[in-house]
Amino acid sequence: MHAGMDWDIERMLAAAVFTGTRISGLLVFAPFLGSASIPMRVKAGLAVALTLLLSPVYGPSRMSFAELSWGRVMISEALIGLLMGLTVEFIFEAAQVAGQILGIQMGFSLVNIIDPQTQVDTPVLSTFFQLVTLLIFLTLNVHHWLLRGIVASFGYLPAGTGTVGLPVMGQLLHMAGGIWLAAVQIAAPALLATMMADVVLGFLGKASPQLPVLFIGLSVKSVLGLLVMCGSVALWPQRFEQSFATAIARAEQLLHLAR
Repeated sequence: MHAGMDWDIERMLAAAVFTGTRISGLLVFAPFLGSASIPMRVKAGLAVALTLLLSPVYGPSRMSFAELSWGRVMISEALIGLLMGLTVEFIFEAAQVAGQILGIQMGFSLVNIIDPQTQVDTPVLSTFFQLVTLLIFLTLNVHHWLLRGIVASFGYLPAGTGTVGLPVMGQLLHMAGGIWLAAVQIAAPALLATMMADVVLGFLGKASPQLPVLFIGLSVKSVLGLLVMCGSVALWPQRFEQSFATAIARAEQLLHLAR
């Protein structure tokens, strides 16, 4: 009887540890859920609550301490959660890079404030872009998508069965390489407008050297860039909805590669 009780306790502990490791990995890098502005106690409480809810249903009921290499399995489970969070975090990184690009082009690169998400000194346009992206993220309930995704991942890839190998890391690096392209696409309207302003001001300065082009150029680009940027922000919800849906689909691809 004692052996049976020991087996049950061991099985429950294995289920809680492996399930909680994957959930904790997601909460480290998931946007909003992994924000530095959220207290660690809140994150820990959420991780424990999700573990208690999911481990009895999705925990590895046939695994024990003696049957597994615990270090390898825990690292794999943590990486699976991290990868699911990173696929969506890349969109926020693209928005931040877009803000840095426009900050240089519009003359705001030296204006820095504390980013409430990361608690890091960040260019003002990058912070603005990240906050708008976060508002869209919360409005679309993408954090609910992530939580449903982590639940579904245990049904598709049970705890303790996944392996994060070179195919998974290669796909992740390919996705990370798309940050720059996504950033340019986000910044494209205001970037093109300010570049056209540079061209026009250049011709004016060449045609009429007495005009103070250097003095008025930065102001013109700043005002024009802000106007175009505010107009383009109205189109962001539809664009980012597609981007978030694509990120969730790519997270499913990573799970397929880790299977």
